[in-house]
Amino acid sequence: MEFQVPEKIIAQIKTLQSVGYEAYLVGGCVRDMIMGRTPNDWDITTDANPEQIMQVFETAGFRVVYENTFGTVGIVDETEDADSNIRTVEITPYRLDVGYTDHRHPDQVVFSKKLEDDLMRRDFTINAMAYDLSIGHLIDLYKGHEDIKDMSVRAVGNPDERFKEDALRMMRAVRFSAQLGFSVSHETMQAIFENANLLEKVSRERIRDEFVKIIVSREPSVGIGFLVKLGLMQYIIPELLEGIKCEQKGAHIYDVFDHLCHALQHAADKNYSFHVKLAALFHDIGKPRTRRYDKNKDKYTFFGHEVVGARMAKDIMSRLKFPKKDIEIVSRLVRWHMFFSDTEIITLSPVRRMINNMAPTDVEKDVSREDHAIWELMRIRECDRVGMKKKEAPYRLRKYFAMIEETLRDPISVSQLKIDGGYMIKEMHMKPGPRMGWMLHALLEEIIEDPTKNTIEYLVSRVTELEKLSDGELKQLGDQGKEKKETVDEEEKAKLHKKHGVKK
Repeated sequence: MEFQVPEKIIAQIKTLQSVGYEAYLVGGCVRDMIMGRTPNDWDITTDANPEQIMQVFETAGFRVVYENTFGTVGIVDETEDADSNIRTVEITPYRLDVGYTDHRHPDQVVFSKKLEDDLMRRDFTINAMAYDLSIGHLIDLYKGHEDIKDMSVRAVGNPDERFKEDALRMMRAVRFSAQLGFSVSHETMQAIFENANLLEKVSRERIRDEFVKIIVSREPSVGIGFLVKLGLMQYIIPELLEGIKCEQKGAHIYDVFDHLCHALQHAADKNYSFHVKLAALFHDIGKPRTRRYDKNKDKYTFFGHEVVGARMAKDIMSRLKFPKKDIEIVSRLVRWHMFFSDTEIITLSPVRRMINNMAPTDVEKDVSREDHAIWELMRIRECDRVGMKKKEAPYRLRKYFAMIEETLRDPISVSQLKIDGGYMIKEMHMKPGPRMGWMLHALLEEIIEDPTKNTIEYLVSRVTELEKLSDGELKQLGDQGKEKKETVDEEEKAKLHKKHGVKK
């Protein structure tokens, strides 16, 4: 069995082997290579202890960047080559983990001289394989290769013991299922179900990080479904469980929970941002708490669910220790996802107000028109529709897109000129009045034709020339400038409507 391994990784393995130590590729990178995937991370395991690892690599000219409490050493190869995207490689001694009193971390780490000891402590068979680069040999004591072929996530050894050692492994099983499209073996699922309550022992930060990996996986809806089925969700986001069997009626064919899962999966299928994916999962989370039955119309109402949902999303994300920026963005998307979009009724004014509602806050960086959060809001609306098995982007939404672009487009106005009325009064000692306005519109016409003329030097020179014209002549030039502006405005709007396939 031969794999394509980057030269930097080969060099680090040879560095250890050259002084008599064993060194193998191990874990996820071996799994990914077997599956024909390019690994994101490269891990090496060795019989050298942490002090020996650091000494070997420092002597060889590598930079040692850290050693953690489990003996893992981070090594950086700073040479410039084709593998320059590989920054830090983690090298871990063979080790045995002794005792897991808190169901989170080993009570004691014992370094070993046997590869077998290191492989037996790992979580799942697909991550418990090592690869001997020197002879192209796979060490697979737990039949991980077979489980890859069978597309199955199976715990190493006794799953009950693995999950009692570190309860987060239960979420990792779900995450690998969502990431790889694998099933979870029966005995592993049973052990998760029986030990689900141990997740309470795990820190919110670790749970958050694993949950994020599920959300950004290729099949997050499967992951969310597994978290519910295996009894884990009540220890992560119990609020989502309120949507199960919460009937909606009307245009909705799913209960609230299934609708949210379908919306999330659409966001994943379209490769939308993490914020859109999480907001798609949360956008209707407030519905169960706001549902009321209207007997006269035989329907449910959910008035204010977006407000309640935004508050719930903020509470959930705060509880899971998400960064403030992420909390603000996601809760704002949930809050405003019910915007009114009947383009046969609304004008640009409410569109402008909605854009303002989604304007960047003080915890966000300045963004361009293309990156404005209003587009994320439109993607949430799309996910909401697809979550009801409706058409992705009907005419009304396409027209709303055009109206947003029209509103965001930089207006063609005299404000774009490098000089303005204030400059003309202060620097050129001109008197305010109609002539000044006529001049600015005359200048605007020239700049529309040739933007390179929009410099202070050229404009000042032209103002000096225009000053010599009579009121009638200057007014005529100013009116021509206004007409030119209006013509260009209409042309730009026509392009936007054509882009989105809508009528004017």
